[in-house]
Amino acid sequence: MAMALNKMTDLLERVVNQSGSGVRPTHQCRDLEVGEDKALERFQKFAPPKFMGGPNPEIAENWLEAMVNIFEALKYPENRQVTFSVFQFEGPARSWWNMVKTKWEREQIPWTWTNFAYEFKEKYIPPLVREKKEDEFIRLRQGTSSVAEYETQFTKLSKFFPELVPTEQKRVKRFVQGLNLEIQESL
Repeated sequence: MAMALNKMTDLLERVVNQSGSGVRPTHQCRDLEVGEDKALERFQKFAPPKFMGGPNPEIAENWLEAMVNIFEALKYPENRQVTFSVFQFEGPARSWWNMVKTKWEREQIPWTWTNFAYEFKEKYIPPLVREKKEDEFIRLRQGTSSVAEYETQFTKLSKFFPELVPTEQKRVKRFVQGLNLEIQESL
């Protein structure tokens, strides 16, 4: 009996020492889990698309844009944005992410959206494709398109190259330069 009491005393002493050394009580762990669950639930309400990977850069661009739009609405911290984004990966994309994750852990790379977007673009939107899109943006003209159609294409391409239109004034100037001459003259 004395031996059992000694063991219980030792056990209680260890529990007290652990809780004093930064180990969270069980209810705090559950609160964090519930918070994460609610955050994931809110994210899922936006019906984020799944991403399988593959060779089509337009699918990758659209997926990344959808994620950006969702996170702008949710205002989640960057590490949660990365975690919830990769939650949408399946198949080859999941395998690719597992390799990136291992590299990040080994090199202690922070889980930021900037780092994630860089890795994602390097893999799924290769430099050659980005160069082609940049050329397309530089050569973009209204031509036979309506002003609304031209504006849609201008906006779509310019978001990938903010350095080409770094200010609102330069953006407007570049937009006007692409309009048909008769419209430019009336402006």
